[in-house]
Amino acid sequence: MDGLLLALGAPRRREILSLVRRRERSAGEIHRAIGAVTFGAVSQHLGVLERAGLVTVRRDGRSRLYRARLRGLAPLRRWLESMWDGALASLAELAEAEEGRAGDGGGKPARAARGRGRARGKGDER
Repeated sequence: MDGLLLALGAPRRREILSLVRRRERSAGEIHRAIGAVTFGAVSQHLGVLERAGLVTVRRDGRSRLYRARLRGLAPLRRWLESMWDGALASLAELAEAEEGRAGDGGGKPARAARGRGRARGKGDER
């Protein structure tokens, strides 16, 4: 997944991936659409995206046509979903704990329990 993150880390590569997401495009067409970089730079970016499994390449005569391979994002998606699932589980536990405290006290949770309205001392951590 490191190669995938590295490939997506560059704004220009994300721009290229967006360009080839809906339809196949030649390297020249991608270069013209971006405009602000050399053809060589576009070619290098396409190589990184190809090695990361994010684009497919098809030869058509002398042209190379590129298309996004969104299945290449699957490892990143699974990882993000696992992180999100963990965050949601933690949030659910926190909500249940707050609900339990509110039920014990018969009213609203204490302000400090919600993380607001409490002055922090020198040794307090966030």
